[in-house]
Amino acid sequence: MRLHNAGKYSGNENDLPQREHPEGYVPFKEPEDMKKFALQMNFLAIAILIVTLGLFYFRLFRWHLAAGDPSGIFSKGFILGFVLYLATLVPHEFLHAIWFKEDVYYHHNLKQGMLFVVGTEDMPKWRFIAMSMCPNIAFGFIPYILFMIWPNLSFLGFWGAMAIASGAGDFTNVYNCLTQVPKSGITYMSGMHSYWYMPEKV
Repeated sequence: MRLHNAGKYSGNENDLPQREHPEGYVPFKEPEDMKKFALQMNFLAIAILIVTLGLFYFRLFRWHLAAGDPSGIFSKGFILGFVLYLATLVPHEFLHAIWFKEDVYYHHNLKQGMLFVVGTEDMPKWRFIAMSMCPNIAFGFIPYILFMIWPNLSFLGFWGAMAIASGAGDFTNVYNCLTQVPKSGITYMSGMHSYWYMPEKV
């Protein structure tokens, strides 16, 4: 893996790494209009956040209620959890990047809340899914599950809830890959979009 800092994203997809499409390539079925796609991801993220924070508060309230202090749900752990969420936004992208074997480019546009990596190499279906899910497992599901086991660690629950919600785009890619790409299909990225094709049989 060779990670390159490509700097601020201009908003023009043509400035992102592109590749020549192989014969028989199929684009993932997703909105071509990036503004429409971003809007859908925002709605999905909000829906996920409602669920994860709902379960978070339910677990925390029950724990404090059992301890005789229901007002304790308003914890300083929220601040620490939010700080951890912000601190792992860039490492989130690095955990995507480690699944690439060749060149991968890190882009950002903080005004638009965008941090992402793009690599154009071929990936088998399983590696594309692992690449998409890795940071969400590490920074989202693991802290969240640990909180569910030990609710006194409320900062882990809040961190995990925020991180899981911010993975909405990754979950969409995983869903598209699982439902659209055949088992032996090869996936790749070009610009902002993902594609797949069937390799030639030798």
